[in-house]
Parts: sequence; C-alpha cells; structure tokens
Amino acid sequence: QLIGQTLQTLNAMGIGRGDRVGIVLPNCPEMATAFVAVASACTAAPLNMAYRADEFEFYLSDLKAKALIVATCSDTPARAVAAKLGVAILELTAQPELGAGSFTLSSSVPLGAATPNGGLAQTDDVALILHTSGTTSRPKIVPLTHRNVCASARNISAMLKLTQADRELHVMPLLHNHALIAGVLAPMA
Repeated sequence: QLIGQTLQTLNAMGIGRGDRVGIVLPNCPEMATAFVAVASACTAAPLNMAYRADEFEFYLSDLKAKALIVATCSDTPARAVAAKLGVAILELTAQPELGAGSFTLSSSVPLGAATPNGGLAQTDDVALILHTSGTTSRPKIVPLTHRNVCASARNISAMLKLTQADRELHVMPLLHNHALIAGVLAPMA
C-alpha cells in the first residue's frame, strides 16, 4: 500500500521512472520504507545527513536530482542547497500510528503536471544510485538496476537461509549498498 501511495504521489508531482530523487533522512523505519517506495517509482539516491552544504551541492548537482526528500521540520543544509539548485523539496511526514515506516510525502510548491513516465519501475530501470567513496578521486556515480539489486538480495537471503521467522537488528547507515541490499532488501526477499 505504501509503495502504491508513494508511486501515485510522486507521479502526480511529475516524478516518474528515470527521475532521480535524493533522500536525506536519519536511520529510521521511514528511511528504509522510503528507499523501497521511491525506488519502486523512480531512482532513489540516499545521501548522508552529515554532509555539509558544499557536499550536498556536489551530490545533488552530480545526480541531476529532480527532487529531494527530507523529514518534515528537519534542519539540514540540503534544503537550502536544493532550493539554490532548483531541486524540488518533498517533505516526508512519518505516520507511526499506521505502522513502523509509514509516511506521506508533500510539497508546499506545485511541481508540475503528472509525469508521462509513471507506473512501477521496470526490471532494467535504475533503482538505486550510490556514489563511490571518492578516496582516490572525485566520487563517481554507481547506478544499480532493479535486476541487480533483486538478484543480490535473493542471493544474500538464500545464503543466509532467511525465513519469515527471522528477525533483524539493523545498525548500519541506510545510505550504503550493503545496508540497503543486505539489510533491507534481503530480508524482504
């Protein structure tokens, strides 16, 4: 249901398959579900909340982000950078009364007409964009398709022999490949 509602909201805002959406949220249930829901509609690009304004400017520019998701009332330099770059700011409001990870998205500014590129992402669409660490040069974009991330999640789940009876204590930051694929998607697989 959350994926469907998020898909409809993003599509109605003019955001669809192939569009890149930055996500700046703390490690929380909504970050995990936002990643899954956003990636189901467009391309998710989780970013580190601890970045400085100049880092956000580099990453949002490099991504060519169409929108940025931030928690309602959060104080992050990403907001000012997104406004400077003309990137739409989407407010995520947690709705814990509807279950862990439940949220709604809204924008105080009209974003335009519904996208012609709507609907659920397809197998070869880019699900997730991460950047390399940049330890030897500037960080580079690493696009991962739905085919890539689903195959990885299924393989990790099979290797760990995960079942519905298993429980996970997730402590990794939800902006890294291993945290998102092994920590979020493998248990779902």
